[in-house]
Amino acid sequence: MINNINITPESAYAEITDWWQQYMAYQQHKYDIDTVTPGTSDVDIVAKFEHVKLLRFKSHIQKRQSPPLLISYALVNRFTIADLQEDKSLVARLLELGYDIYCLDWGYVGRADRMVDLDEYINGYLDTAVNYILNHHNIDSINILGICQGGVLAASYTALHPEKIKNLITMVMPVDFQTKDDLLSHMVQHIDINLAIKAYGNLSGQALNLNFSGMQPISLNIKKWLDSVYTLSDVNKGQFFMRMEKWINDSPDQAGRAYEEFIGQCYHHNALVKGNFTVGDKIVNYKNITHPVLNIFGNKDHLVPSASSKALKDIINTRDYEEYAVNTGHIGMYVSRQAKD
Repeated sequence: MINNINITPESAYAEITDWWQQYMAYQQHKYDIDTVTPGTSDVDIVAKFEHVKLLRFKSHIQKRQSPPLLISYALVNRFTIADLQEDKSLVARLLELGYDIYCLDWGYVGRADRMVDLDEYINGYLDTAVNYILNHHNIDSINILGICQGGVLAASYTALHPEKIKNLITMVMPVDFQTKDDLLSHMVQHIDINLAIKAYGNLSGQALNLNFSGMQPISLNIKKWLDSVYTLSDVNKGQFFMRMEKWINDSPDQAGRAYEEFIGQCYHHNALVKGNFTVGDKIVNYKNITHPVLNIFGNKDHLVPSASSKALKDIINTRDYEEYAVNTGHIGMYVSRQAKD
């Protein structure tokens, strides 16, 4: 029996009136909110290979940090979360510090990309991008930042091509895919990924979004939309909300073969911590990573628990390893106040 619920006609009328006033406030600047897009920094497309683009962010800083930094984001969702809007942009902060920043835009796969595998992403697209930067700047090595799944790509690349990387930075990178608090892993264990790929070829990005939001159904679905009118009534908060929504729903399909390899090796067999992660015909030897490594993770991350990221130090062979924990979640790593501070 539920007690102490006091709803009167007056309180109900006041709540409905307040909601309607908030909605009308949103309508007054609806265009300014609805037309925003994720991504704020100016960028040039400096190279293109198939559906993948290499981007270089424009900077007004005359003297730049050397060597350049290449961002390798996850294949799921888009890199624009790291450059969402001017006051919530990892890219903008790095540009202010004088870094010369490149980023791989993995683009959108089609049916013809069904057989693109991890080897193509790492030793193909990623290596082509690194070689372009090396040749353009006439240097021997670059810095690389791997974000989430992109951290696995970046770290694997560093292990396979150690001479081309100077410093490795990882952010919310999953390493141990079977920690007790890994809700996503518990879900994936029951999915026959091979059957899904056989049935669909590529994996739907929207289907993945439904799985992610289903991990926190109340906060990410019901509560968010019930409260949205109070956010949208403020133009600044509304623009941030809309950029986030457009980023969330901009989910590329996943190339069937690469996704099958990633889920099978990482989630089902935990290959990184077991030392048998394979790219192409080679087992990736993470002990080849003797570079300086900075590993950044969130203490409240429900997608990549901190325990998963911390496992990185046990599989590499560097003496220059540093961890940095941020008191935030997976997405909050880029847009929260804690991340900015």
